[in-house]
Amino acid sequence: MELALIVLLPFIGAVLPYAVMTRSHRQITLVTAAVAAIGLLLLLTLAPATLQGNYPNFHHEWLPALGLNLSFRLDGLSLLFAGLILGIGLLVIIYAHFYLTNNDNRPKFFAYLLLFMGSMLGIVTANNLILLWFFWELTSISSFLLIGYWSHQSQARRGARMAVAITGGGGLALLAGVLLIGNMAGSYQLDQIILAADSIRNHALYLPALLLVLLGAFTKSAQFPFQFWLPHAMSAPTPVSAYLHSATMVKAGIFLLARMFPALGGTPEWFTLVTLTGLTTMLLGAYFALFKTDLKGLLAFSTISHLGLITMLLGLGSSGALLAALFHILNHATFKAGLFMIAGIIDHEAGSRDLRKLSGLRKFMPYTMILACITAAAMAGVPLLNGFLSKEMFFVETYQQHLFGGLSWIIPVLATVGAMLSVAYSIRFVHGVFFDEVSEQLPKQPHEPPLMMRMPVMILAGLCIVVGIAPMIFTAGILQSAMTAVSPWPFVVDIQLWHGLNYALLMSALAFAGGLGIYLNRNELLTFNRQFDYQNAKDVFAKIVKAATNFCDALINRIETGSLQRYMAALLIITIIFVLPEIYQISQLTGARAQQPINSVSVVGAVMIAFAAIGTAAFHRHRLKALMMLSVVGLMVSLTFIHFSAPDLALTQLVVEVVSVILMILALFFMPQRVPKASSGGRVARDLLIAGFIGGIVGAMNFAILTRPFQSISDFFLAQAVPGGGGTNVVNVILVDFRGFDTLGEITVLAIAAVGIHKLLNNLRPFMPSSDADGRAWHHVKHPLMAKVVSQMILPLAFMVSVYVLLRGHNVPGGGFIAGLITASAVILQYMTNGVDWVKERFDYNYQTIAAIGVMIALFTGLGSWLFGHAFLTSWFTHVDWPIVGEFEFATAMLFDIGVYLTVIGATLMILANFGQMTTKHRPRQENL
Repeated sequence: MELALIVLLPFIGAVLPYAVMTRSHRQITLVTAAVAAIGLLLLLTLAPATLQGNYPNFHHEWLPALGLNLSFRLDGLSLLFAGLILGIGLLVIIYAHFYLTNNDNRPKFFAYLLLFMGSMLGIVTANNLILLWFFWELTSISSFLLIGYWSHQSQARRGARMAVAITGGGGLALLAGVLLIGNMAGSYQLDQIILAADSIRNHALYLPALLLVLLGAFTKSAQFPFQFWLPHAMSAPTPVSAYLHSATMVKAGIFLLARMFPALGGTPEWFTLVTLTGLTTMLLGAYFALFKTDLKGLLAFSTISHLGLITMLLGLGSSGALLAALFHILNHATFKAGLFMIAGIIDHEAGSRDLRKLSGLRKFMPYTMILACITAAAMAGVPLLNGFLSKEMFFVETYQQHLFGGLSWIIPVLATVGAMLSVAYSIRFVHGVFFDEVSEQLPKQPHEPPLMMRMPVMILAGLCIVVGIAPMIFTAGILQSAMTAVSPWPFVVDIQLWHGLNYALLMSALAFAGGLGIYLNRNELLTFNRQFDYQNAKDVFAKIVKAATNFCDALINRIETGSLQRYMAALLIITIIFVLPEIYQISQLTGARAQQPINSVSVVGAVMIAFAAIGTAAFHRHRLKALMMLSVVGLMVSLTFIHFSAPDLALTQLVVEVVSVILMILALFFMPQRVPKASSGGRVARDLLIAGFIGGIVGAMNFAILTRPFQSISDFFLAQAVPGGGGTNVVNVILVDFRGFDTLGEITVLAIAAVGIHKLLNNLRPFMPSSDADGRAWHHVKHPLMAKVVSQMILPLAFMVSVYVLLRGHNVPGGGFIAGLITASAVILQYMTNGVDWVKERFDYNYQTIAAIGVMIALFTGLGSWLFGHAFLTSWFTHVDWPIVGEFEFATAMLFDIGVYLTVIGATLMILANFGQMTTKHRPRQENL
């Protein structure tokens, strides 16, 4: 349970900054930091068991038939990433307190940050692939909010849109890959998927699944060719950049590659795709980092380069490469978070991040300079710092691989070139800001930041030093545990400061010498690089989006002609094309099941329905007549249900028919009562042909099904209605008990749709016809006396009937849905006959609130079963003896039905009352002709 609490704590804590938003900025920061600190402490309490191999877990079955469970597991890999997320997250919160200004909305910022933190914790601890994907998408949404936090800036909005578009598209690909993997493994549980690794790798769907998963990982971790979105996310506040680049978001893709390596890795396809992608990304990121004049832009491209390095190691896939990748994940998080915080300090205290305006700051910010030198040296791989160790391990793996045969030497050569560029841009970061003469273009007088603003950087710089000097003391345990979760090969965790004179040391020496030479001759490279100045990824992306939008607009304009007739024709023709060949293959349409005899009642009902349907089409130009014919169809369907002993369906159909006719009559008031003739003879012939085919197909399918023996689930419900649901009305028991979750979803959708329609109709002022189709003006008496008297007499009777129908619905025909429609019909009748003002004086209720209360009652009825240890929406019933009344059944399903009743009333009246208001309150008053 503690593990689930660690994941849920940031989501719960996201409301706390708003709870104290009227307090001081310090209190808001303390509340936010407390959430991260508590999560970190809980993680530390679970760490000893994890390091010993006793992995804490949490499992709750939600939809086991679909393989979707709330399942979390803390192994070594999860512990490594969760520690970075919570530890660096806590430092970022402290740093952000001093970085943000009084004009910034701190509660919103910290709430978004905690949502981001919780989403990442969900990814790294999820033991179910569907659950992992759910949190994966939450990181895209929360990062979108953080990147676009300064929404008044155009570049922030554009950068956020680009990030969510790229990572969101990758998320869809990942979902497809997850579904394929679950199909191959027979489970979505990660531990089961890893056990099925051999069958997955040998499956025919392995390559499509691999490509889709890699597409998701590469987009999230900004790997080539999707690396362009990450530098444009620099419009986010610097604390967000520090967090996003070090411990979250971009590391999610790296985590996914590491997590899925035991199941998908170790194949030639994995090696080729992942290694070459990582190598390309590493070189591109390092090259363009060298020429960026914005400090955060330089660091963003350096992040891309280092992510490519880690991806390349995961692609190589040996035990040594996997260890180097995990070690560099840890090292990169420490020095990259520190460097971004330093960039923010420089911007905060010197007024600019532009390298062309910054130089000589060592005289004003000596402590910041020392911290910058340490973290930048760690990024460059200087000895006695953590970056040097993982870089050496990287070099060893590049020259020891032989997977490209005679061309394998290319990988260590290009790796050395990438390291040279890394040294060059690291020198540029430090030298360009702190050394040379003091720039005359400084926006303001620089000075050191507050001590507590430097404190997070000091902690991170200290980690760079202590891990670099004593790696086995500080990292051996966590790396050992993480390797157990990742590596399918035997491994040994042995990180040494000195490996002797070998190729790796030679490559490091070449990297330092070459990096210094590149930096000293950077002007020549800058001249060459100017050809790329006008190729802005953001502009290219905007052009692609615009071109896609224009194409879609043209396609929609081509397809959407505004003709409902054409839409229906196209839909039905496609149905005919797909269904007709299947029916043609049926050798015998009539099955072996005995047919019922034809009786006169059935024949009369069928003939009336057919003629009413034909009449609806024949009188389609006269809308009111067509509506009357359509109501005959509905009435006959109700009688058909009664004929076949389905009173519940008959009642429902009848009441729905009444409400639907009222709704359509109200709508027709605003529409022309006659439709001009527009259909030619050819169209009529086409429509008759299509209608004939569809009617024949539907009739043939129904006849084929009904004349063949089949096993119905109705026998189960008939047998279990009383012992399982406590009611003799099987239909109602199904709705409120056996399929209560479906009903809850339906009334929720009904309430949401009603609110949408209500808002669309609210304050709508459509054209108000002043006469009927023949030119006769409406009578000046809007509310006839006879109609008023009759409707008022009906109202209490309708209420009484609706309550009766509601209470009896569990055992005899009735229920909340039918009762709600009866009540709504009676109330809407008052709107039509007595007017809006008369109704408001007597029924001053907010129908949106009624619908919301109904949904909440139904929901809490389901949640109440959890208090007694039962599944959601499990009902309870008993029989009690009351004086005079006698034996009486009480069932919790009745409470659920009351929720349905209120939702139907609120939703129906939200729609119909607005129509009633428009037809009565705004009708023009004219004398009768």
